[in-house]
Amino acid sequence: MVWDIIGGFLFVSFVIFLLPVLLLVLSGVRVIYQYERGLTFTLGKYTGERQPGLTVIIPLIQELRKVDMRIKTVDIPKQEIITRDNIPILANTVVYFKVEKPEDAILKIEDYAYAVRQYTQAALRDVVGNSELDGVLTQREQIANDIKKIVDAETGGWGVDIISIKIQEIELPAEMKRAMAKQAEAERERRAIIIASQGELSASENLMKAAANLSKSEGALHLRTLQTIRDIAADPSEKIVLFLPSDLMGLAKKFVGKEK
Repeated sequence: MVWDIIGGFLFVSFVIFLLPVLLLVLSGVRVIYQYERGLTFTLGKYTGERQPGLTVIIPLIQELRKVDMRIKTVDIPKQEIITRDNIPILANTVVYFKVEKPEDAILKIEDYAYAVRQYTQAALRDVVGNSELDGVLTQREQIANDIKKIVDAETGGWGVDIISIKIQEIELPAEMKRAMAKQAEAERERRAIIIASQGELSASENLMKAAANLSKSEGALHLRTLQTIRDIAADPSEKIVLFLPSDLMGLAKKFVGKEK
């Protein structure tokens, strides 16, 4: 009986002692996903990087910070920028980046995503501010590449790689839109006039060649005139007034004489 009581007491004491230890050990178990990396800090000091999978840290002594290694998308809000030719525009961009070195991204900068967003805004103002409006509108891809080079050169020291920067939208003032619409309309009219004049030139050259051919025969021009009159007379509603040349009968007699 006494041994049973002692055994029960020891078992309860063992469970009471073991349970906190077991819970403490389990609290140190961490799972790192495939797209993550873990940074271990021991008493506040960086002590290494953990790879994906199951890992264990020492509770109360060590801390594990996870870093997402996937490509992130950051939308840069629309902001007003003055171009080199003093035209205000509104532009917004999108930045695609990912962490290349987790250690640098955590130890060298407090919030790398916020820093990338702010630095991209500053680079956008610098690049667009040094470009004229026509260049911004027609060379959007080149502008985006210039911004990427500036941002990538700075963020490389943070362990962050800029994948791409895209300028999504450029909004112009209303008066500038109207001016550009008038300019485009004037350009279309200019092209239409040029095309019409080129057509008239080609037609005049063809008419000149036709007249030269018709002039080689005495009656060819008159026959062409009669053919045109016949085409016009196909419409019964049309009235035709003929002015025949005075030598028409003489020409007819010549043709009749030649036939005989």
